[in-house]
Amino acid sequence: MMKRKLNKIAKDTNLFLKSFIAKQKKSNLIVAMKYGLFSGGKKIRSKILIDVGSIFKLDYKTLIIIGAAVECIHAYSLIHDDLPCMDDDSIRRGKPSAHIKFGEATAVLAGNSLLTMAFEILSHRDLRISEKIKIDLINKISESSGHLGIAGGQYLDLNYERKKISKKKIEEMEIKKTGKLFSFCCAAPLIIKKKSKNDIKKFENIGANIGLLFQVADDLIDYKGSLLVAGKKTGKDIKKGKATLISLLGYKNTIEYANSLIIKINSKLKKYGSKSINLSETLNYILNRNK
Repeated sequence: MMKRKLNKIAKDTNLFLKSFIAKQKKSNLIVAMKYGLFSGGKKIRSKILIDVGSIFKLDYKTLIIIGAAVECIHAYSLIHDDLPCMDDDSIRRGKPSAHIKFGEATAVLAGNSLLTMAFEILSHRDLRISEKIKIDLINKISESSGHLGIAGGQYLDLNYERKKISKKKIEEMEIKKTGKLFSFCCAAPLIIKKKSKNDIKKFENIGANIGLLFQVADDLIDYKGSLLVAGKKTGKDIKKGKATLISLLGYKNTIEYANSLIIKINSKLKKYGSKSINLSETLNYILNRNK
């Protein structure tokens, strides 16, 4: 059931992205951009966005378009993450990483172009919401991508290698690197619905915890998973001396930590009753996707 839902979201998101790209002028970078964008992936972030959107009865097509922007941001981050100067991964989703396929310079530029394409999508006429809300969404997704989000988290990740880092600092790093984009996915539907700043903040915090859960699950896959499951080489975190919760807490305690995150998130969603059931199911899928 979950795989069928994810496949539908992936199909609809990719259809929109292919149509959007087809309408643009051709460039030499398009091939590399498409390679990073359409290399697979479960579209978990888009699923979270749609799950939260369903709580507030948002139009599915609107959510797919916003999800397409999110997937551009995610693809950019993965292309850059794999670079030799970053995590130096040669395999991504079972295929050669973008810099292996096209060279480092092209990979950097393709990643940059996907980042800016996200802003093009959110400002485009196909997204039928007010200009004010578009600006608010662009502002929020920019925050999640730059020094306060993905880029800032990657900086900390690299600087924490082979150092003794506290649990609080690891959590802060992982919220920036992974959680901030999930925060956007959770906040975007409330921004569109013009909910209060307090309500938006609550869902941003839910997104941050979902991001932590996702990162912990990813670390567990790296620790005990296989290349087939991960789509990339596993065991690299230990070799590089990465600061992860699993390296600090141990395998068993990290699983307990992940389960406590799910309980924490579900307690915040309790007031929404059956409207939040899809989101709760996605949380369980995130933790158990390596099994």
